[in-house]
Amino acid sequence: MDTVISHLLGFVAGGLLQASWWQVVLVTLVLTHITIVSVTIFLHRSQAHRGLDLHPAVSHFFRFWLWLTTGMVTKEWVAIHRKHHAKCERDGDPHSPMIFGINRVLFRGAELYRQEAKNEETMAKFGHGTPDDWLERNVYSRHSAKGILIMLAIDLALFGALGLTVWAVQMAWIPFWAAGVVNGVGHYFGYRNFASPDTSTNLVPWGVIIGGEELHNNHHAHGTSAKFSSKWYEFDIGWMYISILRVLGLAKVKKVAPKLKLEDKPAVDLQTLQGVITHRYEVMARYADLMKKACRQELARLKPMRRAKSESSQCSWWSLKRVRGWLPLTDDTLQPEQLAQIEQAVQKSQSHSLATLVQMRRELGRLWESSSASSEQLLHELQAWCQRAQQSGIDGLEQFANRLRRYAA
Repeated sequence: MDTVISHLLGFVAGGLLQASWWQVVLVTLVLTHITIVSVTIFLHRSQAHRGLDLHPAVSHFFRFWLWLTTGMVTKEWVAIHRKHHAKCERDGDPHSPMIFGINRVLFRGAELYRQEAKNEETMAKFGHGTPDDWLERNVYSRHSAKGILIMLAIDLALFGALGLTVWAVQMAWIPFWAAGVVNGVGHYFGYRNFASPDTSTNLVPWGVIIGGEELHNNHHAHGTSAKFSSKWYEFDIGWMYISILRVLGLAKVKKVAPKLKLEDKPAVDLQTLQGVITHRYEVMARYADLMKKACRQELARLKPMRRAKSESSQCSWWSLKRVRGWLPLTDDTLQPEQLAQIEQAVQKSQSHSLATLVQMRRELGRLWESSSASSEQLLHELQAWCQRAQQSGIDGLEQFANRLRRYAA
């Protein structure tokens, strides 16, 4: 009897593996990483955006693993994510921190998912093309909660009482990192490579911890791309796994973001136009840097006048400082009252450079906003825009136009 009790207590204490604390931590990190990989490769890049096709065996492994570790239904996750892209930062976005607030999305993002999953219109409009086989209908969707209960039993069997903690970490991993950090912080602060028409940002450490999902701005700029990294210093670990699967014949990449080509050309031509339109988010990101520099220079010019206690100069300086965070943003990402404040601040500053830069950014944006103009008309407008930029007398704008002339499709 003593032996039986001893074995029973030993099992409760350490389970079948009798692992040390650091081994339990390591196994937990591996298990949660597999879940992250399943979300980014299967749910996100393959199912939601069709950036790649997976071998049926790989696809089913990911479905099975997500059933065990998250209880998420593929159709629900895909539909909600597609709606996020379709309604990004606007009324109807299921989980925008601009609408719900950063704290709610960061700490209660999973609740927003569950609420939207009950919206039948969202499921019908955005959930098409997801798995609808016998297993999906009769197991994964119908009994979504049973998977995580099976995972609880497995964790308890492997690690004993500590398995409850392992299971709790697994259950919290995706709600915090994906639903919270990526959807919340990834639309709140970070760096931007592309001026996409939203507030998406890239987070550090450049696509390792959350499977590449940290490179959120890159993804919003090129939504259907199976690869999220863009700069040489960005490492998308999800893309690394996709590349391995592709070498093994288990994945087929359908689309990646187009690479920017720069060519020395005598004049702005149709190739230039196509290159500018294709890489419009990169173009506007560079223009945003130009706007930031011009704003800093203008604030520096007004600062001595402000110290001289000129009332008008103080008002101009404060007005410009108040909108300096908005100036680099494109009009479609700003509210009407923000646009009005920018217009007022630029007028008060009496800065010809800022006024020119704001106006010419709007004119440049019309190149890809126009749906009725012919290629020849758009080319004429781009040629005229570059000519005005090069004759503006604004050094940064002239350099920008010179680089823009080199774009190629």
